[in-house]
Amino acid sequence: MLPNIMPDIEKLLSRWESAGVLDATAARRIRAWEAEQSRPAAVARSHFLAGIAWQGVVALILGGILLATGVILFVSAHWDHLGPGARFVLVLAMVSVFHLGGALVRDRFLALSTVLHAVGTVSTGAAIALVGQIFNIEEHWPAAILMWAIAALAGWILLRDQAQQILTLLLFPAWIFCELEYAVQGRIGMEVYLGRFLFVWAIFYLTMILGSQRRAVHGILFAFAAIAGVVGAVLMSLGWSSWASVQTFIPFGTRFWAWAAIAALPVAMAAFKGHWGLIPQAAAIATAVVLPWCRRILVEPYDYGAGGRGSYGRSETNLAAYALMAVFAIFMIVWGMRQTSRALVNLGIIYFGLVVGWFYFSNILDKVGRSLGLIGLGVLFLAGGWGLEMARRRLLARMDKLHAAEKEAV
Repeated sequence: MLPNIMPDIEKLLSRWESAGVLDATAARRIRAWEAEQSRPAAVARSHFLAGIAWQGVVALILGGILLATGVILFVSAHWDHLGPGARFVLVLAMVSVFHLGGALVRDRFLALSTVLHAVGTVSTGAAIALVGQIFNIEEHWPAAILMWAIAALAGWILLRDQAQQILTLLLFPAWIFCELEYAVQGRIGMEVYLGRFLFVWAIFYLTMILGSQRRAVHGILFAFAAIAGVVGAVLMSLGWSSWASVQTFIPFGTRFWAWAAIAALPVAMAAFKGHWGLIPQAAAIATAVVLPWCRRILVEPYDYGAGGRGSYGRSETNLAAYALMAVFAIFMIVWGMRQTSRALVNLGIIYFGLVVGWFYFSNILDKVGRSLGLIGLGVLFLAGGWGLEMARRRLLARMDKLHAAEKEAV
């Protein structure tokens, strides 16, 4: 980054010096200051990809994915023909070869080393599951996710790689989610509590990684969290449905620990950013508490033949649910503007559009004819999309002006 900036600065300084606008002392001070400003920006980049063109980055990513996939296919094709001892040796080799290869090339090609270590950590998850199968270890599959997460954490501590950090920050919440799913499986409200976990943790990640200088970590975690937030809202909207008369509600003790994982843990971690870090978490938790109860009960009659009639009850999302999610999307936009995060503002706009589309499909589309429904859908996409885009541009322009004013004030 520094070589690209300095020639432009030199041209300007030369012009100003020749015109008598600057003296030599001021020009030296400007050069020194710009050099110091450029170095942190260059260091802040993904250092393991420094000097690599985008074609090389794509090749490394695709190569890592294809390598991991090929290894999995090879192992699965020969698994049934191997004895327990050979299987165990193969599993150990699958993990160790990648990490040893990454260690050998680390000094000469850091990017390749990062990819090989990442493939080795991914292979560790498969190795844990395969070792449990080889030795018929008692099954509790969330514990395997925990062991995998610990392996990724060890890789992050030792290597300080972004790939290991991403795997660690994804696997530990995945372990908690799996433990929660294991504890509430088959109970009434299972979808609600799983949705609450995904939603609250998604907002936690979306707001905690803002301003991160590790671009790969920020981009991948932001994408995962954005999708998890939508999935969590959908699960919570299912309400307290049950599919069998023998189902029971989640016990109090399980609900207590579930709320500890859903709310207490992310709030405790968000507290390290001060009271401002707690505001989005409080909004997410409040939404997660209220949304599953925003439902209406309907009694539907039916005719089961021979003159007999009956009825059955069902529930569906009411207007309060759409209003609640629309308000939360607006909160995301406002919070993104406060944090001067274009990504968060854009995501809030997308969430608001999804809420409008959800309302249309659930309450309007099935109440009009097919042709009118398609016409309305087209108008919704065209007019609604145009309106949201205009609003997004105005909000981003306003945010940039406020940010520039704050910098000038400082």
